[in-house]
Amino acid sequence: MSENAKSTRVGSWCRKYLLEGQQLDEKHAEKVLNFPVNPTFADYILIKYRKFVAVLIPFFLIHSIWWATAFKHDFFRYYPDYWHMPVTMIVGALISGMTAEGAGAVAFPVMTLVLHLAPSIARDFALMIQSIGMMAALVCVVFMKVKFDERSVILGIAGAIPGFIFGVHCIDPLFSGAQKKMLFVSIWTSFAFALGILNSQKKRPTFVKVPEFCVWKGVLLFSTGVIGGIFDAFAGSGIDICMFSMLTLLFRVSEKTATPTTMILKGIVSMFGFYYRAVQMGDISEIAWKYFTCTIPVVATMAPIGSFLGSHLHRQVIAALIYLLEAASLVGFLMTRPTWILIICSVIIIGCGFVFFQGMAKLGDVLMGYVSGRKEVPTEGKVESDVSEILVFQ
Repeated sequence: MSENAKSTRVGSWCRKYLLEGQQLDEKHAEKVLNFPVNPTFADYILIKYRKFVAVLIPFFLIHSIWWATAFKHDFFRYYPDYWHMPVTMIVGALISGMTAEGAGAVAFPVMTLVLHLAPSIARDFALMIQSIGMMAALVCVVFMKVKFDERSVILGIAGAIPGFIFGVHCIDPLFSGAQKKMLFVSIWTSFAFALGILNSQKKRPTFVKVPEFCVWKGVLLFSTGVIGGIFDAFAGSGIDICMFSMLTLLFRVSEKTATPTTMILKGIVSMFGFYYRAVQMGDISEIAWKYFTCTIPVVATMAPIGSFLGSHLHRQVIAALIYLLEAASLVGFLMTRPTWILIICSVIIIGCGFVFFQGMAKLGDVLMGYVSGRKEVPTEGKVESDVSEILVFQ
């Protein structure tokens, strides 16, 4: 193969998987395609350069508040002893902005498996830092006008809030620290396996949002929020992957829509979790507070950048990042040398979880066949006349 041919193939691969383009809200997509001939300053800010402005808004807002507070209370004295999470979150916040998993998916295993901190500390830190990072990414997504499923966000929040309250009081005390680590790693590893098998299907059709929304689908999304809120209560992460799995495996929503949907959902739920633990329960560890104060400027920078980059990636690249993240968590868990009982339980949970997620994917096939039998199914990169399910990339 000639050098020119190789260069062409590499360029084609990069354009397809790394520069696919953003999936925009229909109204804003029309504005982009019909940019005014004589644009105003607002047109440049809100339409042409909206992607860059979206990143800068949370960056300057959070940084200005943090630096003013940091100088007043001398947060800098904490860095010699609490530098671990700021360094970790350089990558963690970037990944959380790019994928459906919040920063807690990185923070929890690092704090429990590497730093050997109590899961309750890791849970609280995850909620605290996601309230900054995911909310920054939320602002970025909303301002960029990236497409997300509004119903899933609303119903997910409605279920996650009572789920979190129930979980933090009734479920969290039932498990030991080692058991929480094992549950966190095992459940999401099984999901990664199922998602990998699903994505092995070439050219599989996907929807922009939940097709043919009805009551039973709403109840299912609400129930998913409840379960995700319970997971958040002991691991600081759960609503993101629960909703992401439901949207992608069962309802066949594209990862490019499911990712910003779960990002917005996770940001709001993390804010509530932070408030509930800090104000209503009032027992957040001093260690979690110090890690939090040191890490804020990092996530305020990297999460919006991750959101910006992730909105341009192909859905399979987003899925690949999830595989890597779950594989790293599994390896980290095994490196802590858990007891054989925990390993056996982990294998059983991974197996059962895999069967569950596979069953969800099979049911998704049935639903896809039902929907496609009634109307043409929109696939990636294909523009349909039905504006409720249109796929627009810009």
